[in-house]
Amino acid sequence: MRLGLSDGSGAWWFRYLLMNPGRGGCAGDPQGQPVQVWATWFPREGKPETWIQGFKFESLLSDGAGSNGAGLSKRGASPFYLGIGENRIGENECRGRIEAGGQRISWDLRYQSSFRAELSSKGWIGFSRTPHSDAGFSGEIALNDRSFRGAPLGYGMQGHNCGYRHRHFWTWAHIYFSGARGQGSTFEALVYEMPLGLMFRKAVLWHGGEEFTFRRLRESARDSQKLTWKLECNDGRGARVDVSVSGRERFVHRLPYVKTDCSGRFEVANDSLALARLNLRLHGRAAEQLTTDTGAVLEMVGGQSKGVSE
Repeated sequence: MRLGLSDGSGAWWFRYLLMNPGRGGCAGDPQGQPVQVWATWFPREGKPETWIQGFKFESLLSDGAGSNGAGLSKRGASPFYLGIGENRIGENECRGRIEAGGQRISWDLRYQSSFRAELSSKGWIGFSRTPHSDAGFSGEIALNDRSFRGAPLGYGMQGHNCGYRHRHFWTWAHIYFSGARGQGSTFEALVYEMPLGLMFRKAVLWHGGEEFTFRRLRESARDSQKLTWKLECNDGRGARVDVSVSGRERFVHRLPYVKTDCSGRFEVANDSLALARLNLRLHGRAAEQLTTDTGAVLEMVGGQSKGVSE
């Protein structure tokens, strides 16, 4: 999940990870524990920092929430639940407490939304879903003695991703644009490589209480070093969106991810406090421009995109 703080001071990104449960993670890598909880702080001015705490798989039950807070909901069950000790995530709330790198990070958050999206669902390849696309967060986050609290605390998204391995190439962005009377707009786009030289491309816009789905995406610019992405999206029915998302070049965060086959690591570039501009043209309506310097996250892996759309 990712939320930009309402006061504009920064953004937080949290990750609850279950990896290779059948083989106990990747025992040969210190970052290969089968259950992990990540917390990343993206300050407005300053370099982001990530803290990770790992847990043994035996600490995670498989039959729902246990008396000690541990548990994992069954496949396909609703409501979803994953918890280990003081770290847990459910359908509409999450908590966490980790100590790593000499720092103490804790959070107690609740979130609600009016829109959900499914970007990808490709069988054995995996899925990417966003049950809370225009999420409003309330609660508290603490970094050592510094506390962030509010109702609302911030805005952003909460999603689920699953697959048998990471893709060798992907670009993903989610943007939350604040609106009048608390009604925000969101844009989410995903591009990744598939077998046989195919490329998956899809974007979803939620605006004015209406959903627009785009499968015609053209990338006019993509730079994984500067972390910039420009898209032209057309739904074939009169809706067009031109999107530009840019990471803050000095503060792009580059994270090592462990490969699921335990053969090594690869780099993921992320800025959860990216800048975004969206130009929107809808049939029969005046053109609109939406901008944000607190509501966007942009993530990239790999070089330039190639291949034919699926």
